[in-house]
Amino acid sequence: MTRIAIVTGSVRPGRQSLDVARWVRSLAERRTDATFEIVDIADFTLPVWDDVAPPAMAPSSTPHGQAWSRAMDQYDGYVFVVSEYNHSITGALKNALDYLYLELSDKAAGFVSYGSAGGVRAVEHLRGILSEMRVAHVRNAVTLPLSTDFENYTTFTPTESSTASVEPMLDQLVAWATALESVRQPAVVTV
Repeated sequence: MTRIAIVTGSVRPGRQSLDVARWVRSLAERRTDATFEIVDIADFTLPVWDDVAPPAMAPSSTPHGQAWSRAMDQYDGYVFVVSEYNHSITGALKNALDYLYLELSDKAAGFVSYGSAGGVRAVEHLRGILSEMRVAHVRNAVTLPLSTDFENYTTFTPTESSTASVEPMLDQLVAWATALESVRQPAVVTV
């Protein structure tokens, strides 16, 4: 069965990404065409990437990089929970992605974003990064403006329209993740 990771995009105290990821998983678990698991980048305590060679050329030489690689390699697709900071993705998410290449290549990604403009500017930046990593990102995305989907800009309270936008994104994501299985090669991760 197709396996999808719901990846948090923030590690800071008081972050909303884990709550948003849990919400996405609660909606996704109603489906029967894929399994969904949360991958919290905060669980990996990744230092700023400083490996000897770029991930496109060689697997990570560090234990933390190898653990992160193994965790991400096992999925067929990803829902990135993207919080917008300074019109872009968080440094934590960018750093986590810098550890990877083959683990994500020829896989699919969808987006659930939040911020003052629903996180759309951050998703546009993330699309460029993922394109370089050979990730097929789907058109439909879920955008959660702070003014409508967060009570007092702090408590996640998704609207009906936001909730309704999750299923079409997942439809596209699962279809693409499944279609790309035939072209994918497993990443080589040292132990």
